[in-house]
Amino acid sequence: MAKTPRKINRFSLILSLSITVFVVCLNALLLFFYTDKNPFSKANTVPLIFSVIAIFSICFIIFNYRIENYIYKKTKQLYQDLMPNLDGELNDILITDDMDSLLNNVKKVALKRSVEIDSLKDQAAFRREFLGNVAHELKTPLFTVQGYILTLLDGALKDKNVNKKYLTRASKGVERLIYIVKDLDLLTNLEKGNTELEMFHFDIIDLTQSIFDMLEMQASKSSINLEFDKKYEEPISVYADRERVQQVLTNLIMNSIKYGKMKGTTEVSIQPIYENKVIIRIRDNGEGIEEEHLPRLFERFYRVDKSGNRRMGGSGLGLAIVKHIIEAHGEQIFVESQPEIGSEFSFTLDKGEVVATA
Repeated sequence: MAKTPRKINRFSLILSLSITVFVVCLNALLLFFYTDKNPFSKANTVPLIFSVIAIFSICFIIFNYRIENYIYKKTKQLYQDLMPNLDGELNDILITDDMDSLLNNVKKVALKRSVEIDSLKDQAAFRREFLGNVAHELKTPLFTVQGYILTLLDGALKDKNVNKKYLTRASKGVERLIYIVKDLDLLTNLEKGNTELEMFHFDIIDLTQSIFDMLEMQASKSSINLEFDKKYEEPISVYADRERVQQVLTNLIMNSIKYGKMKGTTEVSIQPIYENKVIIRIRDNGEGIEEEHLPRLFERFYRVDKSGNRRMGGSGLGLAIVKHIIEAHGEQIFVESQPEIGSEFSFTLDKGEVVATA
């Protein structure tokens, strides 16, 4: 213990003085009544002074040590009960100038513990919700596969009119299970930082156009136009993992198609924002998203539509994967949306060197 708090010193001083005065006065009265001697005579002055000093010093040392030691032990035990991992820091925390500071320290530790408990509760709730969502995503294809296989085992396998159809449908259920598991595995690796990025300089305009071509047929089913905000005469180079950025753009454009309206539009724009950054925006004029859902939009399996209906396939992990891919690049992703007006997802990338074309 580096030093004794001032309030403990003051308390010990007052208590020691009180006891010294009491003992001296008691001795004086005893001498006066039982010996008929003047306790304050010159002959008794030196012994009296010595006694006062001795009594005061002994009382002060004993009280100061015992009180300090008692408070320290009790407070240390309190801290250890509140935060067991503070053993190496207890001496610095406990030695304070006064009890008010000590109480403030205890309140801070209690508040910190309360925040930690709330955080653990939130994590537990998240885990419960996540497990429920995983079960929900897996049970539909599992029950589908099980139903077709049991039907085949019950005799439909011998019926040439239905066996191939049921096997095909069971195969699609298995494909969906594999799709979900692969996305979960990818997301887990991204969260752990186990996925290495292969960085290249490439033309983001060319990549986006190839995704438009790939998704054109799906967009045409809802008469949705896939287009740029303007005609880009020159390539715009970025420095990133081309395959991962393709995955990001594909997921975001697929979502705009999925939640777009008939005869709607999905528009992509690429703009320089700083000397070494570009921002890619994906806008649509579809259903839009309520503001209350935006903070949780990138969580795994989070549903805006709580009914669980899906008009198109998907693992429910697309936006979570998008977020982790962008963060793995050290970049940011943003979302703005208004119901019945549309949504805009945007993310930044490093500007790359101009790629020479043959």
